[in-house]
Amino acid sequence: MNRMEIEKELIREIREFFAADSSGHDYDHMMRVYRTARMIAEEEHADLWTVSLASLLHDTDDYKISPETEEEHGNAVRLMKKYNVSEETQKKVCRIIAQVSFSGKDSVVPDSLEGKIVQDADRLDAIGAIGIARAFAYGGAHHRKLYDPEEIYRTDLSKEEYRSLQSSTIAHFHEKLLLLRDMMNTKTGRMLAQHRHDFMEMFLDEFDAEWEGRI
Repeated sequence: MNRMEIEKELIREIREFFAADSSGHDYDHMMRVYRTARMIAEEEHADLWTVSLASLLHDTDDYKISPETEEEHGNAVRLMKKYNVSEETQKKVCRIIAQVSFSGKDSVVPDSLEGKIVQDADRLDAIGAIGIARAFAYGGAHHRKLYDPEEIYRTDLSKEEYRSLQSSTIAHFHEKLLLLRDMMNTKTGRMLAQHRHDFMEMFLDEFDAEWEGRI
């Protein structure tokens, strides 16, 4: 199989893998990250093949979805082996997957251009209008409060603290989403993030005004 055929088959596999997800980490999220990552890769002159594979597979072993395979990236490796992706590429993709996730103050900057691009694309899908929708979808799926006016927001969470936190969805904006603009790695990512960040701030201002009955 050529690379185009492998990508086509992986997209089919990803659609099946995430078919039951309703938390915002679904097939549509994978495809948005895939398309955005490829666009950034072309702008930044990166290896499109590595970026394509890593963006398609970046959540297959996420701790929220498949914690038992997270450490060894078992699902991603299985799918790449199934379609005879070279061992060298498998290693590159797995390293990107290991570095891409937000982990509070323990978040890392990927050590390859391709990893930085996939991380930017994933974070771009967490902000803006779609990011807002995904935040509330995830909060609802995990029975989190919409908002707690007495909550104290923390922006210095460790990886363990971030993963165990059960704060409200509005708190999630302050503890993660509003931080992402300044964590972008590429020029293209930063440009795209600014508009989405501004939109989130407008939404939060509106939410606060409605909550307090000022409008």
